[in-house]
Amino acid sequence: MSGIRRVDGGIVTGRFTDHHVHLQLVDHALLAGSCLGRVIDLGGNPAWVAGVARHNSGDPRASRPVSVEPGSAAHDSPELWPVTIEYAGAFLTAPGGYPSDRSWAPAGSVREIADAAAAVAAVAELAALGASCIKVVAHSEAGPVLDDDSFRAVVASAKSRGLPVVAHAEGSGQAQRAARLGADRLAHAPFTERLAEDEIAEQAASVEWISTLAIHDDTHRAIAIDNVRRFADAGGTVLYGTDMGNGPTPVDLNPRELDALREAGIDGTRLLRALAPRDDDPHPLFLPDGDPAAAHPLTHPEA
Repeated sequence: MSGIRRVDGGIVTGRFTDHHVHLQLVDHALLAGSCLGRVIDLGGNPAWVAGVARHNSGDPRASRPVSVEPGSAAHDSPELWPVTIEYAGAFLTAPGGYPSDRSWAPAGSVREIADAAAAVAAVAELAALGASCIKVVAHSEAGPVLDDDSFRAVVASAKSRGLPVVAHAEGSGQAQRAARLGADRLAHAPFTERLAEDEIAEQAASVEWISTLAIHDDTHRAIAIDNVRRFADAGGTVLYGTDMGNGPTPVDLNPRELDALREAGIDGTRLLRALAPRDDDPHPLFLPDGDPAAAHPLTHPEA
């Protein structure tokens, strides 16, 4: 892997990537002192997240974001540079679908898609706001889901703009459906059912999985870990992600997520690859004995 240098006693590497966060649900100012160098927001008010990302882009011309809530005060974002923020913008879901009825979902963070034409329009608007991916929801246990035509329209519109589609797939058969309809990545390693071996093979050949193992109760955690273990052994790509903001998650590297990944057999080089360290990071980390859980900012004696 590029961006990794072995030194006496450990490894020097760029700061890590969390592939699934929700910055509006946490104190995102804490990112500046974390081991994370890149985060991907997978569901928030598009204007708010885009504003925070622009402010922290390193471009001194970028203006501070303002609140998008009518009548509310201007919002100054903390300085997070050199943390790179990428984002999907709004959750794209069926009318009445998850998470449109959730109190935790920030205003403007959910876009209800009635048909294929609405899907195309939503993707175009999110792309214009600078989205680096598109988030689509297929949560059949919490309400209606997008029909196949609308889902395919999201995928086609996103891919025409070079944007990957990340699917929240929850409920029986939804992980396989998301892959079949063209999603590039699952926002959560499948956790509602144990996938069959042929399904694992199909997933490994076409879709990446974001881990988010530590957010689950014991039953769903065990299902997800078993799926991840077999998926990785089949050659599938597993990406570190925590669903930061889903409960009391740290705004930093999550030790519980690392433990769960190791339980699934993702360790050593596999774990570093899942963490996707930044290349040419101006504030690299030192990993004693190569252990990400012990990572801390590089100091001169370690260099």
